[in-house]
Amino acid sequence: MKKQILTALGLIALTMGWQSASLAVDNEKTIMGEGQCAKCALHETKSCQNAITVDENGKKVTYYLTHNKVSQDFHEHICKTTAKVKATGTVSEADGKLELTPTKIELVKG
Repeated sequence: MKKQILTALGLIALTMGWQSASLAVDNEKTIMGEGQCAKCALHETKSCQNAITVDENGKKVTYYLTHNKVSQDFHEHICKTTAKVKATGTVSEADGKLELTPTKIELVKG
């Protein structure tokens, strides 16, 4: 009996883990827009932070990139200048602003 309960609990935990993983993938988004520094170009933050402004349904929307290694390594490309960029990551909302935790950022040629 004890073995059956432990097996059932293990299956439940595994199922919940798969559901959590699929939710994270569903929340992943790729955006393309104008990459710029939220401090230097937008004058909205006290320290440098990557931001990407996109056109969504005729409305300008700004995603603020969280400070992770991907974002920090890319910052030199858009600090004090703007560039067309494409970024992929998970989106969340904090303090009424959209945040993107990037897994990949690249310059768009052309």
